[in-house]
Amino acid sequence: MTVGGEGGPGTTGSALAERLNHLFANMHPPGAPYTNAFVAEEISGGTQEYGGARVTEQYLSMLRNGRRTNPSPELLRALAKFFAVPVGYLLGDLSQPQAARVEEEVRFLAAMRDSRVRAIALRSVGLPPEVQDSLTTIISQFRQQMNLPAELPEHGGDQSGE
Repeated sequence: MTVGGEGGPGTTGSALAERLNHLFANMHPPGAPYTNAFVAEEISGGTQEYGGARVTEQYLSMLRNGRRTNPSPELLRALAKFFAVPVGYLLGDLSQPQAARVEEEVRFLAAMRDSRVRAIALRSVGLPPEVQDSLTTIISQFRQQMNLPAELPEHGGDQSGE
């Protein structure tokens, strides 16, 4: 990260801003994305849940637009905890596969807010693997017919929970 709190396009701060904006856009309950004011109030709310970190709505705005790029480690830990991601994701310390995995999980959680997507996923639970594979093929065919991307990132054939 840049020292001094100032940053422009192409700096590590821009990467932090992109990651924060990605989390704000995707990691929220059904309805609308979190606001800077809501996140600041939750983190600074006086509880020890976020390690006593304090942040203002304005400072979050500056982090998200890249005008501030060097938040305290305490604030980064609090933001990571709030959005349920590893702090290394915000720091840019994860390997490319690890960061891709976090982003995939964020996309998955965002998709699962849609009750129709949830219903399809839950109805496939307990079906034999070959039937699940057939359903995946059918969905891919529909995606192709609708000119949507043919393949979404794999969730890793996640039998092991990793």
